Amino acid sequence: MKLRINLFLLMCLLFAVLPVRAQEEQPQGPVYTVQAGDTLGGIARRFGLTIDELALANGISNPNLLSEGTQLVIPGLDGIQGFLTTVTVPFGENLSSISRRYQIDIALLARLNHLTAPSELYAGADLVIPQEETGATNLTRMALAEGQSLLELSILAGTNPWSVLRGNQIMNSWGALPGDVYLLPGDGEAGPGGLPGAIQDVEITPLPLRQGKAGVIKIAAPQGLELEGSFMGYPLNFFSDTEGGYVALFGIHAMTEPAFYPFHLQGKLSDGRPFTFTQRVGVRLEDYPFDQPLTVDPATIDPAITRPEDAQWSALAATATPERLWGGLFRMPSPLSQEYCVETNECWTSRFGNRRSYNGSPYAYFHTGLDVAGGTGTKIFAPAPGVVVFAGPLTVRGNATMIDHGWGVYTAYLHQSEIMVEVGDRVESGDEIGLVGGTGRVEGPHLHWEVWVNGIQVDPLDWLIQPFP
Repeated sequence: MKLRINLFLLMCLLFAVLPVRAQEEQPQGPVYTVQAGDTLGGIARRFGLTIDELALANGISNPNLLSEGTQLVIPGLDGIQGFLTTVTVPFGENLSSISRRYQIDIALLARLNHLTAPSELYAGADLVIPQEETGATNLTRMALAEGQSLLELSILAGTNPWSVLRGNQIMNSWGALPGDVYLLPGDGEAGPGGLPGAIQDVEITPLPLRQGKAGVIKIAAPQGLELEGSFMGYPLNFFSDTEGGYVALFGIHAMTEPAFYPFHLQGKLSDGRPFTFTQRVGVRLEDYPFDQPLTVDPATIDPAITRPEDAQWSALAATATPERLWGGLFRMPSPLSQEYCVETNECWTSRFGNRRSYNGSPYAYFHTGLDVAGGTGTKIFAPAPGVVVFAGPLTVRGNATMIDHGWGVYTAYLHQSEIMVEVGDRVESGDEIGLVGGTGRVEGPHLHWEVWVNGIQVDPLDWLIQPFP
């Protein structure tokens, strides 16, 4: 009897200890912490795995139950331990500058991200890096200018060239190349690597870019710079901003194929020297829904009518006037409460970007604006100061108005029952400009509101919830 009791106590002790051992075991490989917006499929692709491989390594039976903060062991990365995180690659960075910025060996960066060539790194990419090795706080970055020696750069930073060589893993002084960015003693950053010397920083927001969204590029550089650029076939129009740099706004078409597109900058520095810089920027898919098929007047989808009208409409929004007339958030172009509409999303009868089918056609169309609820006769207000550039009847758009707000930003108001402004009128935020109606290609009365940026229609709702630029 005593022997049985002892065996029972021993088994209880073993079962009590086993879970503690399991908790104390070190994970077999590096650990990635799930972040907001992550999916098991996306994480698997990031590390070059299949969903089944990642799920098996972590004992996951239902991939849909993945939650933020979950720690996943990443198999297949032999010899790598610790925690991994993800950073977004800014415009202007290259593999060398990122290696120095985070003090991570290039070979390790390439292995973690399955890079076979430096050109595979693009702005907006999610780059995996070891979490415990993210940047030193007492270092800054400086680019080696054309004709500048490493000794001169070291003197400017208050250090010696030998420290720069060791800190940046350069074998000798002639291994330092103009345009490269090096870690130096200091307490700040001088911007991304690889940019022309006079350009201190380039910021593109948001990264990654997405279908149907507006983007902003800000360039920190001395005045006197001649600056041009292009993206996806559209020229960039740069203007001086309030911080002494340059800014341009651009749009991503809602039907853009998700891919990597070259973002090109060129111009002349203040001393007359030309420069050029190009980097690929990623455009991601936006999950736009498919509306129910619509039945409309056949004349409003006849290419003989729609093509010339579309060309006329696009031409109105193609010019970037140099005076910026708006500031801050746009306001609702209707009497509805802006706070309520933004919070509940209950004021829109159809959202921007929704895929459309007319009279049984394929889903080859997209909704070019935001449909704001309102019956015939509901007042329409200007969302921001601007100048009226069109006010009149059109076949597809019905009674329509377009307002120029400067810097390539336009708004438009379609299907009105009455237009209350004329071309050339200067309007202020909140001015009454028309009345809701049901003219043109519609199934019922509503306000179709468009926002154009650099010749492309973008999501108007964004302009109600965040200021541009």
